[in-house]
Amino acid sequence: MAEKISQKSRRDNAAGWLLNIPYLAYTLVFFLIPLVWAIWLSTMDWNMMSPDKTFVGFKNFTDLLHNSKAIAAFVNGFRYLIPIVILCFIFGLLLALLISALPEKIKGIVAVLFFIPYLTSGVATSVVIRFFFSYNSAFNIFLRNRLHWDIAWFQNPTTAFWIIVGIIVWKMSGYYALFLLAAIEGISPDVSEAAALDGSVGFHRLIHITLPMILPTLTTVIVLAAGLAFGIYTEPYLLTGGGPNNATTTWLLEIYNTSFTSFKSGSGAAMAIINALQIFVIIQLITWLMNKLNKKYGV
Repeated sequence: MAEKISQKSRRDNAAGWLLNIPYLAYTLVFFLIPLVWAIWLSTMDWNMMSPDKTFVGFKNFTDLLHNSKAIAAFVNGFRYLIPIVILCFIFGLLLALLISALPEKIKGIVAVLFFIPYLTSGVATSVVIRFFFSYNSAFNIFLRNRLHWDIAWFQNPTTAFWIIVGIIVWKMSGYYALFLLAAIEGISPDVSEAAALDGSVGFHRLIHITLPMILPTLTTVIVLAAGLAFGIYTEPYLLTGGGPNNATTTWLLEIYNTSFTSFKSGSGAAMAIINALQIFVIIQLITWLMNKLNKKYGV
């Protein structure tokens, strides 16, 4: 009997490993090998074309301390993080609450409509936005002729930054709203009825009942939005090139420019590693804080 159980266990283990081979192969090819390559490359001075490679140790990392663009990318990661996380959370929650209050017949259609911006190409959106805020656009002509406002939108660090943040929030809020909508719809009707009997309605009910009950989903949304804030590339690349004065630059933009424009692959790899470490630390911190809230409310 024990021998049969042992044989069955071995077959189950073999089947489990067999089913996991595609995932393990994907992880090896697209994560582990590139990671090892990036670490090795970060210690080299190489232009990716010459057969000569010079080992420089940690020089590529120490040079980043004197690289104004790398420092700006590091700081901008936090500058993007705070408004994107807060605004995506607020607008995603508002959309979810709005959709959940709609009649069942149109709820699905409205949810899909708010999801469409997420499916829109970032390139197409950036092109439209660049035309909309261009000097000779109808919008700017109206501002100059009617209100006497002459705003150079992409030449001003503040307006350029907030335009990019606005694009990201517009694009992602509907996506995160679907997560929150599913969590809100999952709250038992008995809870809602008990809250109504106790006089908990409106904003009080949202703060004291709805939000605590959907904290696990809120954790997911906040973590995803935080990761998104450190992975911005398309919008600054097409709209501002990282300017003005590095106000809108990001790690991905600087990694691309350093590696494939300046052909400093070692510095680009060092930037990628620092970017990954920054994301890891921030995500771990956010997860720790949200887990504390989850435990506090017994979720």
